[in-house]
Amino acid sequence: MENEQKICQSCGMPMSADEDFGTNADGVRNEEYCTYCFQNGGFTWPEATLDTMTEKLVGMSDQMGMSKEEAEEMAKENLPRLKRWQ
Repeated sequence: MENEQKICQSCGMPMSADEDFGTNADGVRNEEYCTYCFQNGGFTWPEATLDTMTEKLVGMSDQMGMSKEEAEEMAKENLPRLKRWQ
């Protein structure tokens, strides 16, 4: 059994509950991307860039319980490591 925390390879969101995971075109759970980033086999925001994803996460800093500065620092450190932005 795998205990490693999965994170979305687009936005970095932790994924643990079934509803956190995106879906492939066949409706099967996608193990790499969250439901906010990936549905029905495609990205929900296909034109996103690393910069626009960073801006989006900074805009959600309140929901993440951190300051805009903290959110920006975290995004700039972690997003470039994710599969979508390689």
